[in-house]
Amino acid sequence: MSTVDNREPVSVDDATEANSAGARGPRVWLRNIAFLGPAFVAAIAYVDPGNVAANITAGARYGFLLVWVLVLANLIAMLIQYQSAKLGIVTGTSLPTLLGRRLGTRSRRAFWLQAEIVAIATDLAEVLGGAIALQLLFGLPLVVGGVIVGVVSMLLLLLQNPQQQRVFERVILGLLAIIVIGFVAGLFVNPPPAGEVLGGLIPRLQGPETVLLAASMLGATVMPHAIYVHSALVIDRFGVSKTSVRKRRLIRITRWDVVIALIIAGTVNIALLLLAATNLLGIEGTDTIEGAYDAVSNALGHGMATIFAIGLLASGLAATSVGSTAGAAIMGGLLHKRIPLFVRRVVTVIPALIVLAIGVDPTWALVVSQVVLSFGIPFALIPLGRLTGDRELMGEFVDRWPLRVAAGVSAVLIVILNLTLIGLVLTGSA
Repeated sequence: MSTVDNREPVSVDDATEANSAGARGPRVWLRNIAFLGPAFVAAIAYVDPGNVAANITAGARYGFLLVWVLVLANLIAMLIQYQSAKLGIVTGTSLPTLLGRRLGTRSRRAFWLQAEIVAIATDLAEVLGGAIALQLLFGLPLVVGGVIVGVVSMLLLLLQNPQQQRVFERVILGLLAIIVIGFVAGLFVNPPPAGEVLGGLIPRLQGPETVLLAASMLGATVMPHAIYVHSALVIDRFGVSKTSVRKRRLIRITRWDVVIALIIAGTVNIALLLLAATNLLGIEGTDTIEGAYDAVSNALGHGMATIFAIGLLASGLAATSVGSTAGAAIMGGLLHKRIPLFVRRVVTVIPALIVLAIGVDPTWALVVSQVVLSFGIPFALIPLGRLTGDRELMGEFVDRWPLRVAAGVSAVLIVILNLTLIGLVLTGSA
């Protein structure tokens, strides 16, 4: 009997993959394209309403100053989403489950608690954003809009199971297309000045508030729950791979999946900041989503503002479905308990409805929620780097030293930014 690595039997599928591993041509490309998808689902987390609030606020207040933050954050996101997906493919186990197996009971519960706080902050941003969009489009009260977003997201969750994973991916891809059109279209009507965009690529900050915004933009772009869920999404999509041949092929395809999906997400994020910096800078009240909508309507026309609001609604609906999926994966892996996604959706939507009911400024609540997410990043990023760098666990697929160095530097930068933010908050400077 033929064998591949560790004397595992070679199936017909494995043999086919081995024969086509080095092949090129239309059929191979089409077959590989069919495997794309999990990264696009994870990428929805990178274009949620929290991104809209953080990026519009940054552009409206500081112009092109913080473009470099988004570029850096997107590069970090590509790195860690690739690591997360590779971990799932190689081990056949999600990141939360691996952590749950390695941590003691108290540590597991503490780790779950911080991850759950991050998940709640994520839900807060997504429900608030969807509620704001419904108010802009139809004049609905924010609380009513929040309830509608929660209900629609529950319906989308009916598609989220391993048997219907591809259907769920197609729905999310459709919403992603709406998001891209909604947030990028305005740039074609009034393009930003190229010189100022290039100037925004120079790393610099201006005062404590830009540190807060940078942390918010980082938290909105590098999403902790997306790190956790990507390792689970590839397992749901591809199953557990038993041979090195199949793992190698899936890792290669996943690399393209991540790069393409996050280039799209990064383009949307940068477009939001450029839209605000070009059309909203210096205009009173445009550092809120509602103010930005009015200003876009005045500057680019009501039709363009409506497209913007539709994109915001699509981002809220898509992201809240992915967020609920991530929360379930986190709880199942760390606490070894599973609750129905519908129950989880009801529980996690309550804090957002409370915020809407008591009258907290929704845009500011969105920005603060992204800061909370930024604090959760190291808790996902550092264990991920250690696991993908563990030769005993990853075998021949262990991270090479350039990837490990890049991941380590990313983690250090994020921790430094968060510590700086804590210092500013404690001293009352932020």
